[in-house]
Parts: sequence; C-alpha cells; structure tokens
Amino acid sequence: MTPLSPQARATLLADLPGWTTVPDRDAIFKRFTFHDFNAAFGFMTRVAIQAEKADHHPEWFNVYNRVDITLSTHDANGLTQRDIDLAHFIERAADAVTD
Repeated sequence: MTPLSPQARATLLADLPGWTTVPDRDAIFKRFTFHDFNAAFGFMTRVAIQAEKADHHPEWFNVYNRVDITLSTHDANGLTQRDIDLAHFIERAADAVTD
C-alpha cells in the first residue's frame, strides 16, 4: 500500500463529510456521538468486526456516548485506500445505529 496522492486524497475525502485531516500527521479523524454508551459500544463492535476482517484497525477512544476515530495505515506511513474504505464502512455503521 502506498499513501494517497494529494489529488486522490482531496477527491476521496470529499465523499466523507465530517472527516478532517490530523495536524502534523498523515491521518484522518472524526468524532461520533451516540444516544448512550450502549449505542456507542454497539457501533464500536460493528467496526471492530469489519476491521478484523480487513486486518486494518482504527485508533480510537471512547467515553460514554462518544467515539473518536483516527485512521492511518501505519505500514505505509500515511493515509491509504484502506483507510478510506474503512471510513466508508464506519459511516454506514454509524448511520445504522442512529437511524
């Protein structure tokens, strides 16, 4: 895997509202807020199962109903298509919990 070019990054991030770049790091970040801890934990479980299947794991932090997620491909030292793919799955998982 190679890091995304600046052009690819801009194009692909346009389809991921709310995801922002991380200062001083080639990574993206988003905060998700749910109704309660149970909803947040259910979301994290869905993401964990997909991450394990893809062998691509997020950096995350959870407090009660909030889940902060940072994505970057450590083996490539930057943002790759794997991160974008996982971010799209994360969005679908979040939508399923909040719908």
